[in-house]
This record gives sequence, structure tokens and C-alpha cells, in this order.
Amino acid sequence: MRFPPSFLSSPLRAALAAQILGGLLVASLLLLLPWRPPIPLPLAAALAQGLAAALAARWLRAPSWWQGIHLLFMPLVVLVNGLHLPPILWLGGFLILLLVYWRTDLSRVPLYLSNRPTAAVLASLIPAESGFVVDLGCGTGGLLVNLSSSRPDCHFTGIEHAPIPFLLAWLRCRRLKNVDIRYGDFWALNLHPCQLVYAFLSPVPMPRLWEKARAEMSADALLVSNSFAIPDVMPEQVVAVGDARDTQLYCYRPGQADRAVTE
Repeated sequence: MRFPPSFLSSPLRAALAAQILGGLLVASLLLLLPWRPPIPLPLAAALAQGLAAALAARWLRAPSWWQGIHLLFMPLVVLVNGLHLPPILWLGGFLILLLVYWRTDLSRVPLYLSNRPTAAVLASLIPAESGFVVDLGCGTGGLLVNLSSSRPDCHFTGIEHAPIPFLLAWLRCRRLKNVDIRYGDFWALNLHPCQLVYAFLSPVPMPRLWEKARAEMSADALLVSNSFAIPDVMPEQVVAVGDARDTQLYCYRPGQADRAVTE
């Protein structure tokens, strides 16, 4: 079975393909093998399907965390189904996950939260003079809460498109005079007034972010990417946060890139 590249370009379609391949393999085994497993058949089939789906996801070159989801998804469905929970709980769980992660399949940006050590290091990278700082995909606003207290002379803007994280960020920052939380798509935000742009996204949107930053950011403005480097672009510096997850901050001057080319 072959899937066209355009079909697999969507994470959800690629996940569906892995589940289908896993299900077909297990169904074939159940029809061909005469023996019965030592554990209940639904759970055994679910475990086999999860393993097959994880292997299929690996074959389709899905990220490692997707492979773990495939491995556990069907066995957990079978186990939880045995609890005979009210259907409304399933619907409620789905809606909560939807409002937290929103259209991650389109943005290709999961919900990453920046910790306090990262906020402390980032505060030191903000220029000495007061200015504007923007957090692209601010999540629940924890980073901006920390920055607002350490740099009260600066104005901070956070933009988030997932409803529940946006609401939490707005609630946390509503009384902070130097923080503005906006709901929407950060691709529509003009980066020109910003002295520092912070992003904790994923590898997928980094090339597009670089092009946007080159077109809009001033020569002295700093672009800081948490954990994800921009492909084929040398950072001005890489700052180690020194936290438990070994966070690296990649710092760029996008506005100077075009100037260097023209010179």
C-alpha cells in the first residue's frame, strides 16, 4: 500500500494511515492464525494493533512521540471502554483537548511551556533600553508573567490561537499593565516594532518564521528561538539556560541578514 506524499504531509492523515496499516495487519493475523492468545482477545488485538501501528508510523517517518501515541492508543481505548464511562465524558474530554491544542495538525506547533530559568535568561537578552517584546504562541502566559516583573520598563505582547491557553494567559496577565495578550494567528502580526521576538514552536515553521522575520524585523532586533534552530542559518549566539531539560536559546539578527546580502 502506497500513500501519496501530499496525503502524508498532514499529521492527522499520516496518523490515520498508520492506524489503518496496523489494523489491517492484525486483522490478517487473526484470520490466518488458529491459536487464541492467553489474554482476552480484544486486549490482545489492541496490543498487537498498537505495536503494528507504531511500526507503521516509524516506517512512515513520523516523529517518535507519534509512535508512542500509536503504541498506546488502541490498548487504552479497550481498557477505558471496559470502565463503562458515560458517553458525555468522552465528548467532554475530546472538546477539552480540542480547545487546548486547537488545530495543531495545521500549525504543526504543539503546546510548549517555557520555564522560569528560561524567563530569567531571556530577560538578560532584552536590550537595556525599554522596548517591545513579543512571545509568538504564548501558551498560558507564564513566561510573560515572569518577564513583566523582571523588566517593568518593557511592554510585552503574547499571541495565542488555542482557546483555553489564551484564556488562561489573559486571566493571568489581565492586571499586568505592561502585558497585552491577544487571540489570533501570529503569522498576521507585524514584527517591525519589536526589539525582541521569542518563539518556542517546532522545527516545521522555522524556515517560514525566518523569512517573516527577515522581511519585518529591524536590523538591531533579536529573534530568540527556544530549542529549535533555523535550518542553514548560523545563529549570532546559542545561550544555554542550564535547566533540567538542557534548554538552548538560538539568537538571530534577521534584519542584518538582508543588509549583509546587499552589502
